[in-house]
Amino acid sequence: MTKTPDMQGSEETLPSLADVVARTEQAPQLQCTILFHPQTERIGQHAVLDKVASEWVVGRQGPLFSRAGNNDAEPLADPYVSRRALLVTTRPGGVLLCKPRRASRCRLPGQELHDELFLDDATLERGVVLLLSHSIVLLLRRCASFPVVRQRPEADGMIGDSAVMQTLREQVYRASTSDLDVLIRGETGVGKELVAQAIHAGSGRSAGPLVTVNMAAVPASLAASQLFGNTRGAFSGASSARAGSFREAHGGTLFLDEIGDTPEEVQPLLLRALQQREIQVVGGGTERVDVRVLSATDAGLDDADCSFKSALRHRLGSMEILLPSLREHPEDIGSLLMHFLRRASDREQRADLLPHAQSEPLHLARWASVFFRFAHYHWPGNVRQLENYAAQVVVASDRSPIIPAPVLRAFEGISQPEEERPPSPARPRRMKDISDSEFDEVMSGNGYEVNPVAEKLGVTRQAVYRRIDKSGAYCLASEVSARRLRAVLSRHAGDVAATAAELKVSESALKARLRAAGTLADC
Repeated sequence: MTKTPDMQGSEETLPSLADVVARTEQAPQLQCTILFHPQTERIGQHAVLDKVASEWVVGRQGPLFSRAGNNDAEPLADPYVSRRALLVTTRPGGVLLCKPRRASRCRLPGQELHDELFLDDATLERGVVLLLSHSIVLLLRRCASFPVVRQRPEADGMIGDSAVMQTLREQVYRASTSDLDVLIRGETGVGKELVAQAIHAGSGRSAGPLVTVNMAAVPASLAASQLFGNTRGAFSGASSARAGSFREAHGGTLFLDEIGDTPEEVQPLLLRALQQREIQVVGGGTERVDVRVLSATDAGLDDADCSFKSALRHRLGSMEILLPSLREHPEDIGSLLMHFLRRASDREQRADLLPHAQSEPLHLARWASVFFRFAHYHWPGNVRQLENYAAQVVVASDRSPIIPAPVLRAFEGISQPEEERPPSPARPRRMKDISDSEFDEVMSGNGYEVNPVAEKLGVTRQAVYRRIDKSGAYCLASEVSARRLRAVLSRHAGDVAATAAELKVSESALKARLRAAGTLADC
């Protein structure tokens, strides 16, 4: 048997495991990330300012920027940025920014830097956006930097080079290689459905179906039929047999979205099916199903006042992935914004609008200003809101980018004192107290999207779904007959937005249905 150092009588004390683990993590470092550059492929590159030094020069020739895992580093190299555009000096509790005399312009949110400005640690942890000259937007931020994880293939839409996104991609990869059920949690708009799609696509079940069920929209009275299927004549109105979501997902993946809004009466049915992987067909017998279950929610399932059953919560969460809010990785705002602008410009056939290295300086300056404004917003709606606003910019713009008035109003709202902000509606309201006219106005004003409608009315999403279900004027996108959908799509020459407006359904839900059917190649 080989002796350890202690067994051999060594006087040396070995480090504790805690010490060893601590060394695998780096102390918080000051990072500088490119949020906009005339060479748009450079958006997302970053430079770690050497913690050994006490002063750094940010300018045309330094520091050197690169992507994680890529050793090809290069300076900003923009002719409009001074060689010594900005000096960053460490001070107790923060850093000092200094703009040398005759250096190119430097702007921060709400102010121009003329000489010096001290940034405390709390500000640096949030991040500070800088506009150098007219063409470069940078984010200066202090954050914990972990060793770069192994590079994984980027799932479609999972954009970003930050340490946060690298870690998330690693988690998605590990979930893909397992067959455990996964609970995906995070704020609204962070991309939970996208992560579910990525897990399925990378799994051994990728050749099988991915079936999505919005649990908040499942009426308790029809839950068993919708989830497990029914035979013909099993109940009044069952004129034909129905497979049910579990059987449709056999051999593949079942994605239970909005799982936290599952009606209480439905939760026991769901728990039994998950535990046994056996379902009771309404009017028929029991069947075994081979499905992997992914679920997602933005609800606080562990809150004391939550009615979600703990047994179901733990059964769903054999593995959990917590998605970060956009505020936790602002380094990715530039990459995400550029991605969404390209997607919107392709959809609108406006590729000529976007910036590139050969664009006129004034055109680049206007785009840099757009990225600058987007970068210092707080994004309560996360990535979904960012995508929405990017699309609005493309639609509103002619030859040069324009931030439309509704988006500008949202941006300006962040500087309002708390007491001047309009109060949000009292929660909860009772749906029976909301008139048809008010409901109709809010539905049409919010594009028939359930989340903003519920928020505007001050009710739960379940209440909105129930009102839609009972209403003769509305339905869900999934409930529109194929014949009617084809007719309305044809009448509007394939315009999804116009089709959704006529049908009075959510445009995003309609796109999801068309995409799943292969009718919409890219939305």
